[in-house]
Amino acid sequence: MSEKSSEDKTDIHACIIGTGSATPERILTNQDLEGIVDTNDEWITRRSGIKERRISSIKRDEGTTALAYRAATNALNMAGLNPKDLDTIIIGTVTADRHFPSAGCMVQEALGAKNAAAFDISAGCSGFIYSLSVATDAIKCGRYQNALVIGVERLSSIVNWQDRGTCVLLADGAGAVVLSASREEGGVISTHVKSDGRYWDLLYSEYGNTYRPDILEDIDLKPIHLRMEGNRLFKMAIASMASITRESLQAASMTSKDIGIVIPHQANIRIIEGLAKNLKIPMDKVFVNIHKYGNTSSGTIPIALDGANRQGLIKTGTNILLVSFGAGLTWGAGILRWVI
Repeated sequence: MSEKSSEDKTDIHACIIGTGSATPERILTNQDLEGIVDTNDEWITRRSGIKERRISSIKRDEGTTALAYRAATNALNMAGLNPKDLDTIIIGTVTADRHFPSAGCMVQEALGAKNAAAFDISAGCSGFIYSLSVATDAIKCGRYQNALVIGVERLSSIVNWQDRGTCVLLADGAGAVVLSASREEGGVISTHVKSDGRYWDLLYSEYGNTYRPDILEDIDLKPIHLRMEGNRLFKMAIASMASITRESLQAASMTSKDIGIVIPHQANIRIIEGLAKNLKIPMDKVFVNIHKYGNTSSGTIPIALDGANRQGLIKTGTNILLVSFGAGLTWGAGILRWVI
């Protein structure tokens, strides 16, 4: 590689030029859950901040591929790109419709994105940040021009609907962004991802899952269910996300005061508030939609990003912090400068 071509690549930026999201039609409220497990609206709201969540149905076209396709189409329409313009499709998910092929390949077929290399990344709730990091690096090194990054889950399919500690939290949905190479300043300034497999047993899947509540008889139940040790995860989530945020800010030559809006993983309102307090960022700078959508794992950040974007809460030049924590254990953060 010539010295000139190497220098040229340092000027390439990966910019988000389109966002999109899609969620199932059915809304499951806290009151609905009172008929499934021993719980109530006050208990769920106080512990999580969730009031309702979206749950997919096999009677509708609401599989993982379908939700991802709809989110992707919305993002591509905003970006003004044809699916054939895509060089890669990267999907963060642990609930693809099939063990194989990947959700990425299924979405590629649905879109008709024949020129894209497609694959999945399994990083739990950090799946979108991991996928964004890979796509950003590929664009910055000059390998790709346009990338589609999706976070999508159907957690209703792996929930133990008899475990009130988890079934009240989890939901279904998809969010997507289109990244494009640009010579203009901005876009994804820095991404950092980490993991620690020593703590895998704090959040993992286990075989066995047969119970369908009467009001959810049309869910697509997989033969595994999620297990979680919430108390230990709570403390580790705040500490890990705060630490990697500071690392990302330092890499971007910024402080928390430079951030215009924070879009964190929507796992629990108490975690979000604890993170904001740790970073000394006021909650009025933090975008929260957990009350409406619940925890959609790798889908939470791109769904929230699309919501904030379409509500006009992000202006050109705004610095955005994305930060997440999930099974693995994994965690990650990204700093963006908005260019739309």
